[in-house]
Amino acid sequence: TTAAPSPTSRYFTLNFTLTNLQYTADLDAPSSHKFISTMKVINHYVSLALVLPILCYGGNLNLVFCKHQQCPKECLTFLLRSGRNRDDTGVDAVCSYKNNVSLARFDREKVYHELSTMTNGVTKLGHYSLEKNSLHVNG
Repeated sequence: TTAAPSPTSRYFTLNFTLTNLQYTADLDAPSSHKFISTMKVINHYVSLALVLPILCYGGNLNLVFCKHQQCPKECLTFLLRSGRNRDDTGVDAVCSYKNNVSLARFDREKVYHELSTMTNGVTKLGHYSLEKNSLHVNG
C-alpha cells in the first residue's frame, strides 16, 4: 500500500482597513496597550472566520498570533499600517496552514464569504468599522 502524501504548507494573505482607528506609533509597538487591545479584537473575529472554512476543507490552521518577522514558521502574522485616510489603519495578515491533499482544497472565496458574513457585509469587526471594499483574501 502507498502512504498518503503528507500535508503541505500553504499561504494566503488577508487585508482590510479599519476606518475608526487612527494609526499611531503605539500600534507598531507590540507591548503597548493600544496594540494589545486592538489585536485582541482582531484575533477574536478573524480567528472565528478563518477556523471553520479551513478546517472544513481539510486544513490544519495554527492560530498563533505574533508581530512581524519575530514569528514561528506557521502562524497568522499581522501588520498594522497607516491607512489612506488619516483616521484609518490598514491590517495585513499572512496565514500559513497545512493542506491535506486527500481532502477538498482550500477555497479563498469561502474564507472571504465567511469573513464578509461575520463582519456584517464588511462593515463591522467588533467595535471597529471596516472600509466596505477593503477586504481581500489572496492565496
